[in-house]
Amino acid sequence: MPFDKIQLRLKEGLMIDFSIQGIYPPSLQALVDGKVASRIHSKDASLYNFSEEAQDCAQNYMGWATLASNPPCPIEEIQAFADDAIAKGLKTVILIGQGGSTQAPMTLTKYNKPDSSYIAFRTLDSVSPVRVRTIMSQCNPEHTIIIQSSKSGGTIEPSLVMKAVREVLAESLPVEDIPKHLVAITDPGSDLEKRAKEEGWAKVFLGEPTVGGRYSALSVFGLVPAALVGMNLSSLIESAREAEALCAIDDLDNPASNLAAFLFDTYERGRDKFSLFTPKRGRVLGLWIEQLVAESLGKNGLGILPNIEVDSLVLREDPKDRTVITYNTKTDQWDDRQNFNHALEFIDPAIPQMHFKVLNVEDLAAHFVMWEYAIAMVGYLMKVCPFDQPDVAVAKAEVLHILSEGAREPEFVEDGLAEVPIGKVEVHISEALRDKTEENSLDAALRALFGSIEPGDYFSFNAFLPFAGEGRREAIEEIRHTVASHYGVASCLEIGPRYLHSTGQLHKGGPNKGVYLIISADEPKDIEIDDDRAQTLGQLAKAQASGDFTILSSRGRRCVHVHLPDNSAVSIRALAKAFKKVVYA
Repeated sequence: MPFDKIQLRLKEGLMIDFSIQGIYPPSLQALVDGKVASRIHSKDASLYNFSEEAQDCAQNYMGWATLASNPPCPIEEIQAFADDAIAKGLKTVILIGQGGSTQAPMTLTKYNKPDSSYIAFRTLDSVSPVRVRTIMSQCNPEHTIIIQSSKSGGTIEPSLVMKAVREVLAESLPVEDIPKHLVAITDPGSDLEKRAKEEGWAKVFLGEPTVGGRYSALSVFGLVPAALVGMNLSSLIESAREAEALCAIDDLDNPASNLAAFLFDTYERGRDKFSLFTPKRGRVLGLWIEQLVAESLGKNGLGILPNIEVDSLVLREDPKDRTVITYNTKTDQWDDRQNFNHALEFIDPAIPQMHFKVLNVEDLAAHFVMWEYAIAMVGYLMKVCPFDQPDVAVAKAEVLHILSEGAREPEFVEDGLAEVPIGKVEVHISEALRDKTEENSLDAALRALFGSIEPGDYFSFNAFLPFAGEGRREAIEEIRHTVASHYGVASCLEIGPRYLHSTGQLHKGGPNKGVYLIISADEPKDIEIDDDRAQTLGQLAKAQASGDFTILSSRGRRCVHVHLPDNSAVSIRALAKAFKKVVYA
């Protein structure tokens, strides 16, 4: 039963608007017959009884399914705290966190910024000293609230970054006043809760332990930052509540079921990746979707790769391994809307496509619910537990081991890059590529890496680098885009350490189809930390890059890790020059 468009109305002026280009998804009927949507809503863990471990995990982590209809934390309490802070002159909110605790609030606040910009919102999910200095230079501490967000309360990145931030605050605030500017969001019983209460932080919000990080968009982890930048939580929750009711119905018109069936049925036909296209304003939603999909489904040798794409011309011909999902988001300028829609016209119509529309931040809340339900359904169909992240935990353990015992020596050290005398460059080559690397040179390592690309593979540029500053991002994007256009494969740009809590799960636990280039660099002006685990933020970043490489190598992945002597734009451009020399040889 083919169809062109379905428009599901939630209430006057609000809808989940979607269309599918192609055939009616066959798995949709199976989802309806199996009452999968209603069973997810009732938190029926037996849906995942394909393994004892999966069912046990689901039993403990399905609290997200009713967050909108039954919020575990009173919405009025969150709103009252935020309104009081705003009335007292709040101007900036800085969120320190990692993974699921940051993606949803970053999506909400960035998308809403053009409509309400009187309170600045910054996310610190990076351990880059450049990023920390940049963020802190943009705020007046007297009118700033800093949130440390961590379900476990012990995640290493936010713990160390908070120490660095407190040192900066101490330069302009009395030490005894600093806790008044701090807010903790964490699960009950964590060390973070204990410390925040002992020190007298402004507020401690406790999460729901049965809600995992990437499913926490509508919990305190997403709602507290949203309220602090002036959003009306009642409107957000009302939209989410209506979507929850719609996504819990065992019906062919359920948008979550349609999305799940679209992803699974195309996956079954070999399309195990989807390219997400959206105008610039909506691109931040892609980061949230990326984490939800990759970390939920990328395990046991299976997985679906989300790829945030900006160039439709790379899909002028059907690569046979991808689908396309588009989001039309609010765009104030006619030229921007026309440019986006015109670009989509060049995508090969043979590629299955699904299209969505989001007009405002309330719509985003509804789409959070839809995607969460859909991915839980895809896990059911793939027989993959969508609520755990075993390989993320392995990578965390490896980082702590490296910080304690040291990293392995590089395969070789090269002096300069592409005849540019930038200094000593460390090169690590994974076990899968060592026999294919003809000599100890970066050129040879990159030839082996990119020479291993086959149809159906994907490339991931994993960059532990600051993106601020002229010339850095441009050189990084050049490498990513060149791979996409020259080799015809999905090409991803991942920011470390953020991706370790997102696509990093898929990289290590999913199918062996990835080709990885990890880049890290010494910090010319590092930030010292008083911590037993790491002495500086730069040391932590290098350990994380090394840990990622070590695990990827041990899993038989094709990977090269290049550690630069500094993170200047010149050094990154020299890397891009060396890369292009190999690609176009």
